[in-house]
Amino acid sequence: MWQPATERLQHFQTMLKTKLTVLTLKKEPLPTVIFHEPEAIELCSTTPLVKNKAHPGYKVTYLGKVTITGSQFLSGCTESAVSGLCQHQGDAPPSNAILEIRPFQVRLHHLDGHGEATVAMDTYQVARIAYCTADHQVSPNVFAWIYREINDDLTFQMDCHAVRCEGKLEAKRLAHSMMEAFRKTFHSMRSDGRIHKSCSSDEFPEDSSTPDDG
Repeated sequence: MWQPATERLQHFQTMLKTKLTVLTLKKEPLPTVIFHEPEAIELCSTTPLVKNKAHPGYKVTYLGKVTITGSQFLSGCTESAVSGLCQHQGDAPPSNAILEIRPFQVRLHHLDGHGEATVAMDTYQVARIAYCTADHQVSPNVFAWIYREINDDLTFQMDCHAVRCEGKLEAKRLAHSMMEAFRKTFHSMRSDGRIHKSCSSDEFPEDSSTPDDG
């Protein structure tokens, strides 16, 4: 059936409305941003919160060192040096330290006035230690070792270092720990070829490999 143009147009518009789905985008509101005033922050010092880890070893008082003469060190060779160091230490404030003995290296950790944190550390190569002992008439609590110090001009000198332990037993233990460190160092150096294979620890000079602790 024929329809006027206006009626056909209206019919067509009606069909569009029924057939097509008109999508309406709902505009979501932006989230509200709230700015807070920054809180006051107290700046702490650069001191670490974690205390220094305690070093394994023995707590000692470092008496100091003195240069000695000679190359053959027998029983009693450190008596004079230790006696002088003990007398000198009586006029000076105590130098608290931790003596740590391990294969290849001995470490002397110098502690602060509270005896807690390490402020300096001296190291000694076990292979350069010529003699050690915990047997002294001036004090049975003293442990001493003779160390071959290499100078800048490649010359060397023999220095006697001494520490006062908390007791005679601790001094003895340090002497035996030094002996054990020397033996391990010796066997490792022999395995690496730095010492001739035919040489044994028993053939090494006894005053270097074993402590004189009586």
